[in-house]
Amino acid sequence: MGTKSAATDKVLGAAKQFISFVNKCPSPFHVVDETKKLLVAAGYKELRETEPWAIQPLDKYFLTRNQSTIIAFAVGGNFKPGNGFSIVGAHTDSPCLKVKPKSKTNKSGYAMVGVECYGGGIWHTWFDRDLTVGGRVLVKNNGSIEHRLVHIQKPILRVPHIAIHLMRDHNEKFGPNKESQVCPVLATTVQLELQGSKQEEDKKPESHEKQCDKHQPALVKLICDELKISPDQMMDFELCVADTQPAAIGGALDEFIFAPRLDNLLNAYTAVEALIETDSSLKSDPNIRLICLFDNEEVGSQSAQGAASTLQELVLRRLSSGGSQTAFEEAIPKSYMISADQAHAVHPNYSDKHETNHQATLHKGIVLKFNSNQRYATTAITTTILREIAFKSGCPLQDFVVRNDSPCGSTIGPIMSAKLGIPTIDIGAPQLSMHSIREMCCTSSVSQAICLYKGFFEKYPEVFSSLKF
Repeated sequence: MGTKSAATDKVLGAAKQFISFVNKCPSPFHVVDETKKLLVAAGYKELRETEPWAIQPLDKYFLTRNQSTIIAFAVGGNFKPGNGFSIVGAHTDSPCLKVKPKSKTNKSGYAMVGVECYGGGIWHTWFDRDLTVGGRVLVKNNGSIEHRLVHIQKPILRVPHIAIHLMRDHNEKFGPNKESQVCPVLATTVQLELQGSKQEEDKKPESHEKQCDKHQPALVKLICDELKISPDQMMDFELCVADTQPAAIGGALDEFIFAPRLDNLLNAYTAVEALIETDSSLKSDPNIRLICLFDNEEVGSQSAQGAASTLQELVLRRLSSGGSQTAFEEAIPKSYMISADQAHAVHPNYSDKHETNHQATLHKGIVLKFNSNQRYATTAITTTILREIAFKSGCPLQDFVVRNDSPCGSTIGPIMSAKLGIPTIDIGAPQLSMHSIREMCCTSSVSQAICLYKGFFEKYPEVFSSLKF
């Protein structure tokens, strides 16, 4: 009884730590910043792409690109150039509304904020939610341009539904126009005029477009007050709209996580935790252990900071330097990449949407994703390797295949495996409500993912050496 209670407490404790992480991360920039804090606390040091590197065994470093993508690595004590890489890849972005470069919109006496729909969100779930903004602001300070994070900690925006009296078929069909009907309300023009916000002047030099010409002065003021800067210091920003309701443990038995951005912060967070928690076994490792958390997966990864960029290849090449002329090419077939992205749990109200023999269930383990049309990078070899690692680590696994009459999503897995030729497997924790403003998974998934990624970092070289082909 005591052992069972201790195990339950461990699962719940890990889930609560993850929830704390999610609540601090309304944007990919915050994800990277919080990840950096965890790594620095564990003794990792920051590298810059623009500087030379001198990598030695047992070194622990990280680097960022665009402040929205981060790669961290720990060098095995027995590493030498030409040895393999043990990689867990995930992504930092989630479907959301993003504030437009010129967002100032007034309609029918309301001050509105123009937004873009980023990724494949379930946009009707963004209606009637208490919303705020979070992201980055470029600030001019004494001749320097600084990157600062902002997260307004109160509800300032809302996308209101139309009353059913004015749209009688609301419950039968509701497909909002993403340009004209998914536009958050910030304030009324009546109150803005009473408070004088409309007359606020942005005192930028003439060479810069005034922020209050591009955005609602009330929004500019909120951001400037939060950062303790004047409007003339604000150069530009990238802001994500986010729900203000915090992530929470839920269910009658405290077994669920109700949270925004489970796809894919669960795997980003657990990959970091696993990398940090395996420090004690690093001394005997012949490989370099990496986590690669990319931005822009939700829109195809085609960006300088996305998985389709050359970033990961350039990092691996630099880590392979100092050996033979073909050290990088020798390392690739010895390497292995886990592409970790959330998976679809079987839905109790739509079970017919799931393939009969491949219905992933909450609490039953991390899901292996298969698709013969290469929407996932999983192969029989990469599956066998991870099954052996999971067996040795005591981590349960499940299998997932999408129905033949249903489209299949994709991940960074096929992108990275095709670009680099690294054996890759696609996996993820099972969840419901994927791409909704609030998603749902089980508390078990956090500890199960950490368990699997720790086992992978520690046991992959041993399992790889057992392959006789």
